[in-house]
Amino acid sequence: MKKTRILSSTSFLLIIVIWCVITYGGLVAEIFVPSPTAVIRKICESSADGSLWANCWISTKRVMIGWALAAVIALPCGMVMARSQAFNALMRPIMEFARYLPVVALVPLTILYVGIDESQKYLIIFLGTFFQLVLMIQDTVSGIDVNQINAALTLGASRTQLYKDVIFMAALPGVLDDFRMTIGWAWTYLVVAEMVAASSGLGYIILKSQRFMGTDVIFMGLIFIGLIGLLTDFVMRVLTRIIVPWYKRLGDA
Repeated sequence: MKKTRILSSTSFLLIIVIWCVITYGGLVAEIFVPSPTAVIRKICESSADGSLWANCWISTKRVMIGWALAAVIALPCGMVMARSQAFNALMRPIMEFARYLPVVALVPLTILYVGIDESQKYLIIFLGTFFQLVLMIQDTVSGIDVNQINAALTLGASRTQLYKDVIFMAALPGVLDDFRMTIGWAWTYLVVAEMVAASSGLGYIILKSQRFMGTDVIFMGLIFIGLIGLLTDFVMRVLTRIIVPWYKRLGDA
């Protein structure tokens, strides 16, 4: 574990070193790639006036609510699709079609349908993660050992018991991995959610700074999106170890 942590730290350190070389060495103009000093200065300024933490909180709230709505609906939908051929035949073509739709192209429609308030931001993140998550959960549930289901049916398990005590518990480790993957996708849709009719959030300040070539602010926003994303991924990994301590994937430390 110590070795893997050293390697992980080294990879980040290497990126910082390369960043310093190309900026302080004058290999790239600062208008295109700001120096670490410029970005740190902007972080300090935004932290001092509180705007950075306010934008971080707003963006995190949007991502969590949009993704949570997708997860709550996708879980039962994916489980039933894995068990019911009729429901799968009804829903899968819709899911397959919808998951290829570019979310950016749906922004005008979401504004038309729900307006420009917070609901529109939640909806964009929901649409960006829901359809893929349903299919991922279906695939995860389809991979559980059918002998467990047959044994439960032989012992007289009801439909509710079958889903709650057998299928859900057997698929839970994989479902948690599906959640962890899609919450990362939710962060990638944040800028899309904040690109129109937004006045706050990390995606908003990135797009606003683009107009004025404020690359230091853009880098600051990107860094904090990445850091919060890493934090959410770490939290999901910890929760997985707590909830399913027996589950261990190949390559896990």
